[in-house]
Amino acid sequence: QQNLSAPRNRLEGKVLETVGVFEAPKQHGKYETGQLFLHSVFGYRGIVLFPWQARLYDRDVASPVTEKNENVAGHGSKEVKGKTHTYYQVLIDARDCPHISQRSQTEAVTFLANHDDSRALYAIPGLDYVSHEDILPYSSTDQVPIQHELFERFLMYDQTKVPPFVARDTLCAWQEKNHPWLELSDVHRETTENIRVTVIPFYMGMREAQNSHVYWWRYCIRLENLDSEVVQLRERHWRIFSLSGTLETVRGRGVVGREPVLSKEQPAFQYSSHVSLQASSGHMWGTFRFERPDGSHFDVRIPPFSLESNKDEKTPPSGLHW
Repeated sequence: QQNLSAPRNRLEGKVLETVGVFEAPKQHGKYETGQLFLHSVFGYRGIVLFPWQARLYDRDVASPVTEKNENVAGHGSKEVKGKTHTYYQVLIDARDCPHISQRSQTEAVTFLANHDDSRALYAIPGLDYVSHEDILPYSSTDQVPIQHELFERFLMYDQTKVPPFVARDTLCAWQEKNHPWLELSDVHRETTENIRVTVIPFYMGMREAQNSHVYWWRYCIRLENLDSEVVQLRERHWRIFSLSGTLETVRGRGVVGREPVLSKEQPAFQYSSHVSLQASSGHMWGTFRFERPDGSHFDVRIPPFSLESNKDEKTPPSGLHW
């Protein structure tokens, strides 16, 4: 068994202190609520709140029967079948947020305001979605091993349980009440020239504005460099098709005001953004332009993904109301 260490600030400098003991990652089955983990890509400490079941559409895995149909997104060539995949809603340790903010947004989970301002968005700090294979589980004897404002509101210590952190009623109620804008259902993945793009769209709700309906989605994107060559993201090029028949083109420098470098030491960058349509569904696709050290450029495909509104939504998303 291997100890997990983290830096602790002292006046004379930083020292490492043991924060837990690594456990064997689960090859099968799900991690339980209260499981402590280290993120295998971004390195932060976190704790599992609950799992979501998603459909993963991986364009790198060809289906047995490929179809030559040209789809609305313009990349035809193959039909992609979805596979069930487990993701987790997790809390990020606040002590680690400053160290990962350059690689992954720590306020990526957002919701719409419940009042007249149809564009108001609120973020929940230190909430993330983590794929099953990103979790490096560990155990700790600390009764409050994760520093997060929601930790003790959502979880309580019970030494008779494994893991020894169990869901409070407030966590179950929060999940039930807010699942329309928390739940992820589809994950899309595609690799071009060793750059893997993963997209997760979320429907956030509908708002009325100027006598029309505006539908909002959040989408989370992870860029991963699977090669050892250093590359830098320079431009984005989006195509957004709406069911109302409009096709919008968006070009710009970088993403979220950044032009991240993907290297062997820091191979991934994760961010989220938003899109609104005046129709209940649509599609998005596009490319990211990367630059190599020699100045040459190449385009990386963003897998096409659909923007669907939840047909069974009876009430607007209720944000952080308890």
